[in-house]
Amino acid sequence: MSSNLQYITRPSSLKENAPLLIMCHGYGSDENDLFSFASELPEELMIISLRAPYPMQPYGNAWYAINFDADKGKWSDNEQAKQSVDLISKFITYACETYDVDSDNVTLLGFSQGTILSYAVALNYPKKIKNIVALSGYVNEDILPDTIDKKDVSHLNFFCSHGSVDQVIPVDWARKSPEFLKALSINHVYSEYPVGHGVAPQNFYDLKDWLVKYI
Repeated sequence: MSSNLQYITRPSSLKENAPLLIMCHGYGSDENDLFSFASELPEELMIISLRAPYPMQPYGNAWYAINFDADKGKWSDNEQAKQSVDLISKFITYACETYDVDSDNVTLLGFSQGTILSYAVALNYPKKIKNIVALSGYVNEDILPDTIDKKDVSHLNFFCSHGSVDQVIPVDWARKSPEFLKALSINHVYSEYPVGHGVAPQNFYDLKDWLVKYI
């Protein structure tokens, strides 16, 4: 089986059955962005950082198109987003077959557009995921299943965080995520930090502590 997405890796310190962490960057970025976190994360993690499939000009990549001229200021191409959800799902299968990792211990770490997709991958394909680190994103219900069975998602764990002065994705959008997860009885934490569209140092320390507990 071949990969449907380009990626870079950091090997695990474990010889076999390593927990797998897959990183999904934000709009206009690339696989090197979140990978800068890798050296600070637990060494037993096998880390893979993905590159989104749609190249942008002059550089960077997107998981799906965003039209900034739409009536509401922004419009997301949900069909492209759904295709990227499926691409990430297929990549998880590929990674679990290619590397000596534990397919029951897969974590998705997303930022911004990568977080929107991480929510969607976990809720469309819950059997493939254990943990989700959702940084500076929100739940886009248009790319989720029409119905979600609580039994199917009861094992999931979410770490959600957002900048309280985020100028790209309003914090009000992110504040709906814990309500959404609570309604499905999904284990989650939600925190805000006094920053814009980025990851504050304290946010990083908190997600690292959380990861150590759940991987």
